[in-house]
Amino acid sequence: MLSKITGNEATYLFTAKILGKYDVKYYRCNETGFIQTEEPHWLPEAYSSAITQLDIGLPYRNYTLANRVSKILAENFNAQKTYLDYAGGYGLFTRLMRDKGFNFYHTDKYCQNIFANYFELQDLKDNTNFELVTTFEVFEHLANPLEEIKQMLEFSDSLLFSTELQPKNISTVDDWAYFSTETGQHVSFYTNDALAYIADKLGYNFYSDGSFLHLFTKNKFGYNLLAPAKEGFLLRKAKKYIRKKENAAKMPDGLLMRDWQYIKDKLNGKSN
Repeated sequence: MLSKITGNEATYLFTAKILGKYDVKYYRCNETGFIQTEEPHWLPEAYSSAITQLDIGLPYRNYTLANRVSKILAENFNAQKTYLDYAGGYGLFTRLMRDKGFNFYHTDKYCQNIFANYFELQDLKDNTNFELVTTFEVFEHLANPLEEIKQMLEFSDSLLFSTELQPKNISTVDDWAYFSTETGQHVSFYTNDALAYIADKLGYNFYSDGSFLHLFTKNKFGYNLLAPAKEGFLLRKAKKYIRKKENAAKMPDGLLMRDWQYIKDKLNGKSN
């Protein structure tokens, strides 16, 4: 088996039962530690429901991500520009970010958009370039990571995404719940080295919090904008207070009521 990241050798790691019935081999990239399944023939069955029954953390994840991402965008990107949430599920993250004032749009080819109707990618002009694209809990679903990541990066020079990095010393499927064999949708599992390799191969800078949130970008920052704070408690509190005051001036006004009126007019057949 060849690694889908490097194209070089990947070594057999273990076999696990997917969807309770398929014996599936897992392989580890010899260079980067990236873990992949054999070719995932079961995916059509796994995606009979786009959002799995196990993903009960979806609302909390979107809420916490919206709070964290809004600060990152206000501090490091142009808050007045247009953004895209790629593979955005029910549209909850797009709705939350619009409520915070960020001009977010949604796209997802598998899942019904419930919360961000009228703010779809298709509602924008063709070839719209976005300040930044977000995609959360998607990388582990990619059967062909390099090709699919390239597609995302066609929309923007910056891609902010989440995926859990592997813990150390994985030798069996039971060592990490993120394999999620019951649902069958997780087929690619990353290390920091694997993500750094992808970024370098595609010509992007790579930043990470070291566990969950990561960024590919053409922008070059003089610091790791995703790194967790390491200062002492009092200094961290003081800096947080200063940032909060600064961000209050940078944050755009919420779009909730404007969007409500826009959708109301659409439903009443009024042109905008």
